[in-house]
Amino acid sequence: MTAKPFRVERLNAAHDRAAFDCGVAALNIYLASQASQDEKRRVASCFIAVETATSKIAGYYTLSAASIDLSDIPAVVARKLPRYPAVPAIRLGRLAVATASHGQGLGAALLWDAMERAANVEIGAFALLVDAKDASAARFYARHGFTAFGDRPLLLFRPFRG
Repeated sequence: MTAKPFRVERLNAAHDRAAFDCGVAALNIYLASQASQDEKRRVASCFIAVETATSKIAGYYTLSAASIDLSDIPAVVARKLPRYPAVPAIRLGRLAVATASHGQGLGAALLWDAMERAANVEIGAFALLVDAKDASAARFYARHGFTAFGDRPLLLFRPFRG
């Protein structure tokens, strides 16, 4: 049996974050200098893909609590929800893949891991919410079943059920 090339785990102090490079400076800086602070302050949870053979960070994503105004949700979806002003959601804040791992499907694998992890938390949440960094990222999320909010094409969501 072949070993998996990556494992996903929670960020901790033992991970070497300084060497990570996804080609986007803001995402590199976040992992190197802000992610562990967000973890400690409990404002975001950071999960990393670690190369099994080398223990290098190949990618990461963050999850945090969020809400969606009911009025922003398409009517066909909103009519199935309680009439609260807002519904709970989980935000996928960042998703990045190291340049050395581009083209290997790791971005989709991390997105799947985030959806599974978020759908299985023991708190109520209606959807996974994501802020795409640009139109290309929005198309990536749309290919994975996310729907854009009408007036904000870079803000997308995917309901967990039904």
